[in-house]
Amino acid sequence: MSKNSFSSAFVLMAVLFTVCLISSNLFAAKVFAIGKVALPCAVLIFPISYILNDCFTEVWGYRKARLVIWMAFAMNLFVALVAQLAVILPSASFWTGGEHFDFVFKMAPRVLLASLLAFLAGSTFNAYVLSKMKVAQQGKGFSLRAIVSSLAGECLDSLIFMPIAFWGTPVKNLAWMMLCQVSFKVLYEILILPVTAAVVRKLKAIEAEDVYDRDIRYNPFKIFDF
Repeated sequence: MSKNSFSSAFVLMAVLFTVCLISSNLFAAKVFAIGKVALPCAVLIFPISYILNDCFTEVWGYRKARLVIWMAFAMNLFVALVAQLAVILPSASFWTGGEHFDFVFKMAPRVLLASLLAFLAGSTFNAYVLSKMKVAQQGKGFSLRAIVSSLAGECLDSLIFMPIAFWGTPVKNLAWMMLCQVSFKVLYEILILPVTAAVVRKLKAIEAEDVYDRDIRYNPFKIFDF
């Protein structure tokens, strides 16, 4: 596959990545509890985006992973803005679902900003760490770099999202929420790691791709350098 071409597998995974991101924001409207730990339902699907991010970076390299991240960011922003417009539009007199609709789709500007910035920074950092580790490890030890990069990305994601979205919450409570969220997401990814590794091996074989980012500028804004 040439530098500027995209295979069917790449496109399908990019679509799935985008769907996971948008869906996670919708699922976040519900919070579930296991014992004393309460988490938004977004944690059920959001880690999949990091798993896919690992696949993009490991197989096709940082450049194309960066492109997918920005594409998903743009689509998520589009859906979020249209959702706010839908919330603002006056409801028909015979429609009684307004309260429930607003509960799911209405996002405070602060939460929206936190969500978008956290995803962009966390996903980009995840790809950066995995890319650098792959070169340093000469392609060996995928499991280690998948875990380390996900941990790095998830931590940055939470460090950005939590303080902005929950401004005013006591630091102790914020720290506990962040610890629970990061721990759950990383554990999720560790449990599914055998599947991720198998998918990566299969993709490398089918795509005949195994990119090493030895000559690259890790500028997160060079979107079209792929």
